Amino acid sequence: MAARARFPFDERRRTLLQVGLAAFSSRPYDEVSMDQLAAMAGVSKGLLYHYFPTKRDFYREVLVAAVEDMRQLTEPDPALPPPEQLRAGLVAFLDYARDHAAGFSALLRGGIGSDPEIARVVADFRRAVLERVLGALGIVEPGPELQLALRAWLGFAEAAALVWVEEGGVDRDLVGRLIARALHAALREVSVPVPVPMED
Repeated sequence: MAARARFPFDERRRTLLQVGLAAFSSRPYDEVSMDQLAAMAGVSKGLLYHYFPTKRDFYREVLVAAVEDMRQLTEPDPALPPPEQLRAGLVAFLDYARDHAAGFSALLRGGIGSDPEIARVVADFRRAVLERVLGALGIVEPGPELQLALRAWLGFAEAAALVWVEEGGVDRDLVGRLIARALHAALREVSVPVPVPMED
């Protein structure tokens, strides 16, 4: 009898996380069971519990993986001038949302109430985006007005990107222009120099 193929731990874990991304982005958290997740992954429920002790642990790790993917795939090129870093970052944000729609949707839609650990994962995502913007602006310590303006802008950017990837029907360049112009408007309101517009 042929031996059953064995996957390295990290490879199996990555595969399970991809299954989780697909499941949690398409259905509410409470409607997804570990039985369903195991069936989707083609593994026993016992093996799934070996990697993730609870559904909550699984969900948290799915979101952590989505945040890490976003960090890596939107890493700015330090050789670019700051305005170009900002432009490239906004383009990368939209590309990430489009190319990793399952992870993007799962990350922003939440689905586990006010769980503090899950809230921290989502906060990490938002902090990473805002740090990229501040870095491109050359600002190390933003004041409260700029922090408010950027957080409000990010809420708009997230909502626009989420509608775009989930509902479609809108040109990507239009979404990019809306997000870029909203950022410019937010920066002008708090007297921060406006960088070169994103035209992509």
